[in-house]
Amino acid sequence: MCGRLNISDDPFVMELINWLGVENPREKVNWGRFKRATDPISIIREEQGQRVINDATWWLLLDKTDTGFKPSRYTSFNTRYDKLDVPRSAGYVPFRQSRCIIPAKGFGETEFQNKKPVHYYDLEALDGEAIAFGGLYRQWVHPNTGEVRLSCSVITLPPHDRLRHIHSKAMPLILPRHEGLLTAWLDPNYQQVENFQFLLNPHLPQDLNAYPIDKPSLHQAIGQSERIQADQQRA
Repeated sequence: MCGRLNISDDPFVMELINWLGVENPREKVNWGRFKRATDPISIIREEQGQRVINDATWWLLLDKTDTGFKPSRYTSFNTRYDKLDVPRSAGYVPFRQSRCIIPAKGFGETEFQNKKPVHYYDLEALDGEAIAFGGLYRQWVHPNTGEVRLSCSVITLPPHDRLRHIHSKAMPLILPRHEGLLTAWLDPNYQQVENFQFLLNPHLPQDLNAYPIDKPSLHQAIGQSERIQADQQRA
């Protein structure tokens, strides 16, 4: 998955946030049609039994400076599925203790060959829907200033067969809208992560619209959109 998200001010993104039980979220959402890696984005997490929405730097690993924090030199806006169970990896502890949901309308993918972009695509939830990305977060406290900062990443999976022509290396974890599953996902005390293993296979729980664009900053469609069909519901 490439480092851009569409968190546009869409009524169905807000509906998802409300459905997840966040109280009075509107003024707290960090809206943006073109969010790139290292930008602040909104995450939903559970804190002291309450679901809250906060800004988090979209880059899981941060380095301390004299006065604050900056993104680490180690790329960490995504966390690969096969690193989640590797002790000492960046995502190992957060997968067990600090999972989050990143609400969005869509995301962008760039396909590369020989390190050069071949095409750019935007993918979006259908009208009337939004996307709940499965993410991880960390909390940082600066020892000198006392600043508290959150950071996050999106979990990525192997490529999906119906998305390979768009992006051949990976896809983001899109969580199904299942109340019991999302309750467990957000619960920091729920550490039976073996029950999440089925989520780490490529799966599309909802239809997506995909279309080629000129470049990410302008996101102007340059071709016909196509409907990417959802997979059958898991048992």
